Amino acid sequence: MFGKKKQKPQIDQEQFALIENAQRRVKQKKGLYIHFVIFLIGAVFLILANTVLGIGKDEKILGLDWFVIAISAWLFFFFYHAFNVFITNKFMGKEWEKAQIEKLVAKQQDKIEILKTTLARPNDSLKITTVKPHKNLTMIVAAGENNEIGKDNDLIWHLRDDLKRFKALTSGHHIIMGRKTFESFPKPLPNRTHVVISRQKDYRVPEGVLVVNSIEDAIDAASSDNQPFIIGGGEIYKQAMPFASKIELTRVHSTFSADTFFPEINMNEWKETDSKVHDNDEQHNHAFSFMTYERK
Repeated sequence: MFGKKKQKPQIDQEQFALIENAQRRVKQKKGLYIHFVIFLIGAVFLILANTVLGIGKDEKILGLDWFVIAISAWLFFFFYHAFNVFITNKFMGKEWEKAQIEKLVAKQQDKIEILKTTLARPNDSLKITTVKPHKNLTMIVAAGENNEIGKDNDLIWHLRDDLKRFKALTSGHHIIMGRKTFESFPKPLPNRTHVVISRQKDYRVPEGVLVVNSIEDAIDAASSDNQPFIIGGGEIYKQAMPFASKIELTRVHSTFSADTFFPEINMNEWKETDSKVHDNDEQHNHAFSFMTYERK
């Protein structure tokens, strides 16, 4: 009665989602099994009703006995039920599994990056270091409601005013990006100094483009600029998050199919300082908001 209180197991939202979906799948398969049993019993009953009891013995539909048509129609619905359960179900399908894997991988990558930027082990001794944000280092990004930013190394929308804002803010400054983002451009953007992060040795770029091996080296390469910008992609945003002091976000008010995402903004570390809503119109298929965040 007065003993130690038993602790309840803690289950995070993703584990809970797995359990819920597993339970749904069990119910689906159980319903399909019941359907199959009832179908067998019903088919036998229809055959006996016609051949033994003589019910509708002379009834023909398209030249076939009525019970043959009835059983065939029922069989079609059974196969349709089975198809929905095993092929088109939306509970544990490939897209759902892919989304779960991406979430788990993203979480692990975030943890790894935090460890990389806060811990060092010189001479096998643990030394804790603090990452200090760089003054005026700004991440600029357009992201959907679920932080989607791209698919197949390309944009997933075209917002004229967002592109104008990007040009106005970044012109005359250093723009830091990953190799894939750089390769998505037909050519280097005018009036900007490109700093490309790549692990490839001897990566060839046009004259005037700087190539570095890490986010730290990229920030150093842009140290002469009083307002350098991080422009992507997803992995570079994650690496740059601890160093940035400002985020210029275009929040697109829709959801999209994507394979690249912007990291979650931790509101314990950031505060929203400006916001301007732009409704959809003839030149913008989606409503969006220009939002500015500054580190607390």
